[in-house]
Amino acid sequence: MTGIQAKRRFIVIALLCVALGGALLRQLSEPDSTARDVGTLLMLLWLPIIGNVIAWLIARVRRPVAAEPAGFESGSTFHPHALVEFTMRTPQLPSEDSPVLEGEHHCVLVVDNEGFSARWIVAPGQAFRRGTAQTFQVEFLKPAIARQRFQRDKAFRMLVAESFVGEGRVLGLLD
Repeated sequence: MTGIQAKRRFIVIALLCVALGGALLRQLSEPDSTARDVGTLLMLLWLPIIGNVIAWLIARVRRPVAAEPAGFESGSTFHPHALVEFTMRTPQLPSEDSPVLEGEHHCVLVVDNEGFSARWIVAPGQAFRRGTAQTFQVEFLKPAIARQRFQRDKAFRMLVAESFVGEGRVLGLLD
């Protein structure tokens, strides 16, 4: 539960307690007294919360199930489409300056304002430090579309998660 969700839950519980206190005050007060009117006002504080809860329930029922983002199938064969050279940025914190290890790496290569899902593989037993230029073969998720934008010497940026982690250029397209 996030901090905002916890605060909202606390507010709902507090307003429910105020409304219950108002109902109790109203029940124990004499008719046409100020205490009874105050109890009624305290009970009315609960109305906006009920509306929000009902709206949340309706949105929850109508909300479609989130589709799994399209990506490379796990264990699928690597078919390179381009040869690229890129340099990953060095992190600003020395504690995060670890080498890029062997294995399959996923990213989005961004040309101008268009992004293309891609993957590249660091060979077993190999690793490299960020900040040095590296040459890798890259496989695109949608090669028919990506090949049109990734021509020789085209510059791109590398996006991982929500951060740009490097820059590079296309050395050539592969068959």
